[in-house]
Amino acid sequence: MGRITEDLIRRNAEHNECVIFSLEELSLHQQEIEKLEHIDKWCRDLKILYLQNNLIGKIENVSKLKKLEYLNLALNNIERIENLEGCEWLTKLDLTVNFIGELSSVKTLTHNIHLKELFLMGNPCADFDGYRQFVVVTLRQLKWLDGKEIERSERIQALQNYTAVEQQIREQEKAYCLRRAKEKEEAQRKLEEENECEDKKKSSPGFDGHWYTDIHAACPSTVENEDHLQVPETQEEQHNTKISDEIEDDLAFWNKPTLFTPESRLETLRHMEKQRKAQDKLSEKKKKVKPPRTLITEDGKVLNVNEAKYMDTSLIEVDVQPTYVRVMVKGKPFQLALSTEVQPDSSSAKRSQTTGHLLICMPKVREMITGGQRTPIPVKTTLDSRKEQTSPRRKQIERLEVDPSKHSCPDVSTIVQEKRNKPKRMESQPQVEPSEEDPDFEDNPEVPPLI
Repeated sequence: MGRITEDLIRRNAEHNECVIFSLEELSLHQQEIEKLEHIDKWCRDLKILYLQNNLIGKIENVSKLKKLEYLNLALNNIERIENLEGCEWLTKLDLTVNFIGELSSVKTLTHNIHLKELFLMGNPCADFDGYRQFVVVTLRQLKWLDGKEIERSERIQALQNYTAVEQQIREQEKAYCLRRAKEKEEAQRKLEEENECEDKKKSSPGFDGHWYTDIHAACPSTVENEDHLQVPETQEEQHNTKISDEIEDDLAFWNKPTLFTPESRLETLRHMEKQRKAQDKLSEKKKKVKPPRTLITEDGKVLNVNEAKYMDTSLIEVDVQPTYVRVMVKGKPFQLALSTEVQPDSSSAKRSQTTGHLLICMPKVREMITGGQRTPIPVKTTLDSRKEQTSPRRKQIERLEVDPSKHSCPDVSTIVQEKRNKPKRMESQPQVEPSEEDPDFEDNPEVPPLI
């Protein structure tokens, strides 16, 4: 059963910042509300109130809504128009598709002098002979009835035949009230029978029709009751039998012909609520607590996992480790195993405010990860490279060449720097002057001897 609660009104008052005392418009349609209550105390300033497609059986607790201009009560279980005298500024009233059979109850609206529009189509009273003429004469302030404008000529004609129409309406009302009384008695009897059946099911005896405190001790022998005992072999068969029975009951309910009455609408609601509860109960049984997601195996292997769905920046946590990166989004992990070891301290995570892309920068470490073990990469040092460069020079004799045109004076800074950086074993060897015994030596007579 739906109830009008403060929380329900606040949830439907978002346009007013969830403040209910100053509400001017409220929509509570399709909430399975069965009773109209509390609104006249909490929302005194209402001007528009939507309550269509509920199960409200009586108009009540709205007389204090002095500012109410539009009230929509279509598709409910209302059988009589009442308790609207206090709505002084009521301009439009919608009672489409209800169960109003007492057409004379429209006389209570004569005090609503500002009422201009009234909708009664879809009610039993709308099928009465003389229905429109009776309403037009009774409510002279009306301008529109069931969406059709009331012309002056129509009102004059209705006034001329009012006495006969009124008598006709009263006879039809009386017949309708007698029929409704029978329908209510039938609905009450049916409800009592259903309650008895439910009680029998809850307190049903053993499978053979008798009560036993100890089945093994008091149950008759299998041979004597072989023809009467039909016990399912397994729990699965019992469960399947129960489900099939419920399906048959549901189909029988929906295929059963019934009258369109307030009681049938309530019965349908009760049945749907029962089915919903049974479905929720079944889903709770099937629902199992999922084990936590395995991120790292027992042997230390990091797994690739993607369970995150919602990308809200306030719910993102980034954890960079040397061998993997893990992003927790609303408690759900997104994890990647890295093939190269990275430096967590030098890593950073940034997110674009325009596109929402998450960028994680992770500098590499000069090591490779293979099969969970670190294999260092052979790195050539500067010293080794210099060795390789100087090794061919050692095989050759270094010669000193002086070109006065390039340097007028020695560059002391360069010499000191080269000497400082050069290793001892790479220092230049003393030059060997060519001798006359050298077979490659050629004596040019034109060159003057060195002094």
